Amino acid sequence: MELTSPKTISYLRKKYHFAPDKGLGQNFLCDPEVLDKIVCASQADEASGVLEIGPGIGVLTAALAKTAKKVAAVEIDQRLKDVLAETLQGYDNISIIYDNILKLDLPKLMSQQFSDCKTVSIAANLPYYITTPILTGLLEQRGLAVKNIVVMVQKEVGVRLCAGPGSKNYSALSVLTQYHSVPEMVCVVPPGCFIPPPKVDSAVIRLSMRDEPAVVPDNETLFFKTVRASFGQRRKTLLNALCNSGAFGLGKDALKDIVHAQQLSETIRAEQLTLAQFSSLSDAIGRAAKIKMD
Repeated sequence: MELTSPKTISYLRKKYHFAPDKGLGQNFLCDPEVLDKIVCASQADEASGVLEIGPGIGVLTAALAKTAKKVAAVEIDQRLKDVLAETLQGYDNISIIYDNILKLDLPKLMSQQFSDCKTVSIAANLPYYITTPILTGLLEQRGLAVKNIVVMVQKEVGVRLCAGPGSKNYSALSVLTQYHSVPEMVCVVPPGCFIPPPKVDSAVIRLSMRDEPAVVPDNETLFFKTVRASFGQRRKTLLNALCNSGAFGLGKDALKDIVHAQQLSETIRAEQLTLAQFSSLSDAIGRAAKIKMD
């Protein structure tokens, strides 16, 4: 069964009286070249496992199963049980878990599913409305031994994930992503590659997970608190954004001294700071806040 064929997708929809759920952001991939690029980007092989988020009708699931040792797919839509039973029949290396990915104990799940796999990748065609919560949860998850994460996202989100300092697309999400991984855009995917077609371009992004964070702040929680406060008001300068956040219990004069000590201009904005500069800034804020409390 050629699962990227529009005829096959139409056949399955009619047979199982199934229509893509807009509320779940369901758009089924129908371009075999894009499918091949996703599988290649996952670097799956006969010794590796792949956790797939949102298998849909099993297009990517089946392609991954031909390459990987094992595929475990998490699907929230119970209506797809009969569809997947047909499209994935004959594969003995696929497990389907019908649940909400945001509510699962992922380290436990991966330990159960991939104990005999040398490496594990994650692959997902993420619904646009829930991209950030899922990605944030994956990146912040402790004890998740993952080689890479390959995701299909809205193009503008993909650009943000990969954006560097000085870019208008650089954001708190960029910093979080690059703290934990090295992102790269694999390809841009136009709407016509899906059934039904979305209204905007998509992009395949690979996040190669770092063994250690890109920087090592004194306090990781404070580091990300500083990043969020800095980007909280993008039209404001870094100094004003930090002051207006009220997140650190420090007055404007104290924060101004910290910014000056970092050799940063009072007019600099958050999107101009590197991860190393954010780390140094958060460390300085931590020292000043501790002194004030003492």
